Amino acid sequence: MGKMVMGFAEMNVDDRSAAGGKGAMLSALYCMGYPVPEGFVIMPSAFTGEQLSSQAWEDIKYRLHQLRKSHREPLFAVRSSALGEDSSEASFAGEFETVLNVGSDEDILKAVYTVHQSKYAHRVQVYSSAKGMDACTPIAVVVQVMVRSEISGVLFTADPITGSRKEMPGNFVYGLGEQLVSGESNAETFALLRSKGKYSGPESFKKYALRLRKYACKLEKELGEPQDIEWAMADGKVHILQTRPMTTLSAGNRDAYEINDALTGDFLWTNTNVGESISGVMTPLTWSILRMLDEEHNLLPGHYVLSGNICGRVYSNISYSLSMFAAFGFSPQMMQNKMKRVFGNIPAGMDIPLFPFSKWNLFRMLLPKIFYSLQRTKEAVRSIDDFIAETPGWCREMTERIQAAGSREELHALWVSEIWPYNVKGMWIALEAPSQAMQTFEKLYAKLSKRVGEEEAGLILSNIEDLELESLGPLLGIPKVIKGEMSREQYIEKYGHRGPQEVELSVPEPSEDPAWLDNQMSEYRQMLTDGGQLLENRKIKSVRAWEQFERQYPRMAKRLAAKIEAALKGPKIREAVRSEWTRTSRVNRVFALKAGELAGMGDDVFFLYLDEILAWLKEGTLNGIAHLPARKENYAKYQKLPPLPTIIRGRFEPFIWAKDPERRLDFYDASLPPDDMPYDCLKGFPGSSGRVKGKVRILDHPDDGYQLQPGEILVASTLNIGWTLIFPKAAAIITDIGAPLSHAAIVARELGIPAVVGCGSATSVLKTGDLVIVDGGQGIVQIAAG
Repeated sequence: MGKMVMGFAEMNVDDRSAAGGKGAMLSALYCMGYPVPEGFVIMPSAFTGEQLSSQAWEDIKYRLHQLRKSHREPLFAVRSSALGEDSSEASFAGEFETVLNVGSDEDILKAVYTVHQSKYAHRVQVYSSAKGMDACTPIAVVVQVMVRSEISGVLFTADPITGSRKEMPGNFVYGLGEQLVSGESNAETFALLRSKGKYSGPESFKKYALRLRKYACKLEKELGEPQDIEWAMADGKVHILQTRPMTTLSAGNRDAYEINDALTGDFLWTNTNVGESISGVMTPLTWSILRMLDEEHNLLPGHYVLSGNICGRVYSNISYSLSMFAAFGFSPQMMQNKMKRVFGNIPAGMDIPLFPFSKWNLFRMLLPKIFYSLQRTKEAVRSIDDFIAETPGWCREMTERIQAAGSREELHALWVSEIWPYNVKGMWIALEAPSQAMQTFEKLYAKLSKRVGEEEAGLILSNIEDLELESLGPLLGIPKVIKGEMSREQYIEKYGHRGPQEVELSVPEPSEDPAWLDNQMSEYRQMLTDGGQLLENRKIKSVRAWEQFERQYPRMAKRLAAKIEAALKGPKIREAVRSEWTRTSRVNRVFALKAGELAGMGDDVFFLYLDEILAWLKEGTLNGIAHLPARKENYAKYQKLPPLPTIIRGRFEPFIWAKDPERRLDFYDASLPPDDMPYDCLKGFPGSSGRVKGKVRILDHPDDGYQLQPGEILVASTLNIGWTLIFPKAAAIITDIGAPLSHAAIVARELGIPAVVGCGSATSVLKTGDLVIVDGGQGIVQIAAG
């Protein structure tokens, strides 16, 4: 049994776990050298029922005596420290009792009982119930020397309403801070501009504010998230009385899989790129693996999240990327224009929220990983061909070894030594290896567009050579199987891992269904248009466009010919690597199923996080099992939500948004009142040129592809590799999510099918049967008269 009373300086990490939120934080801050008033914590173990043990009371009196020796006539503050208090999920601010200005031992004993028994207060019960927490959680008690405050206040290191990081707002009163908390005194307001340290507020407080800013920035950096800081000024010195995570900027409750990273601040999120390949709701296991890969690739420290989870759906946070460029002097708008073919257009009137990075602080943060990133990128470029060639064999062998594993220890060793390293290798190759070729492709596209327009440029850079994309393989391979040019086994080996939800580990890959290939062949036979013929027609148009360009610009064409041939390899490399990285990720499903088998929990394993699975495999402790019902419930709720906006700026509540009959699907901007949101026409990106008039068919899933009639216009929230077989039946394609470099746009261009991608709200504005005109070259969809 540990000590029942412990001073701030005595506690280690294990001791703090029992000291409650406030006690643990004050001890940590004290040991880190922050100006925290001295004190001690009465642990929950000091109480038997409601009675304080005599041994604990003797220790308390001794500690009070020691504090009185080092402080002149001190008074004390007696405060609560419940185990869930001051956490990122719940602050319990003001719910428990606090007793201030206590002097004698007898009064301190009364105050300790008052605080300890306040856990039974009705307000605590209600608050705990609202937070889904146990109202009878153990409670520790903090006893601390009172600061004779001349000024007291709070400082938030981010705006608690908008989440903006540009300013740190605060309030203060003269005297004790209890007046500020209780509302008994009008508070003065002030703000500190984060990046340049500028101050706005009463002039008399300025000299203190700048000192406070130093501690605030340091606290946020060391604790890894925005802080709500209580402080006091006495004798010209700053005293930190308490700090807690800003609960209003919490992503939610990881244990229950209540995750919404859009609540963490004023950021710009988009799923234009990632939402195409990961279009549905992720299970906790899938999300945790993606998050770990993101942390491996991210140059910034882990609390700067580049990929986020918004109610089970993956989004990219492009605020940090744009902010890094801005810190080094590049125009955010210029960089956004360069990135828009990957991440989409920012709607007119929407400001880009920038994180106020300091150039030198940013450089210090990036430096530790820059050299590592460069090394991994060089390795990735060198390994492209080997990775593509060796991955199918590696996946077959690893699948067999996983299935043969006889113990959790053996399975854990496989993950640590072989499976995870290959995941990381594949990630670096997929994200970095094709980048140089793709940059060349984009530069040529921009150069040609200036000369001949985007539509002609797209034709020139499409199939001028016989470079078939891997993403077209599932379509072009079917007639080969039918004609006997490819065996069923070869087709399944090559394409059986590709599907509409290929990243989600809880979903079986297509090849796991024995009827899958037969169904694909049956669907193909019913098509009126042959995919190969569409590809050939597109090549003819591409050659004609190039010949026209040669006639118009003979000198330029001669100079560009070799560059174009090299640039066309960019999309091919990217698609080939992506296919093999996907194959690698499917091995993670085999690993998860084996872990579920060994644990006797079957498919429930997908509702554990990776760290929980690894902890069980290594130590035999399965901590997440109690949270499975809550995680499944929230997962089911996420699946019932409609498609979320493609672009989200600021704090976004999907369940509130979903109840609004006037909600928009293309974007959401928390900084604008709904009436101020601009709404023009149904416009997206030019995905593939051509102009078609036809009737709309809205589909939710590729399994519904049989409903699409030849000549109809396919409209979907997003299209990925799993939809490829349906493309030839479509007269044109329209998507909510997508960009010119998305899968739907690439394949549509290859097949010569007009496409407008990234419209944002097509599935809500249009309905099946509507007559529309699709202008793929201009990126416009017009609703036509019947």
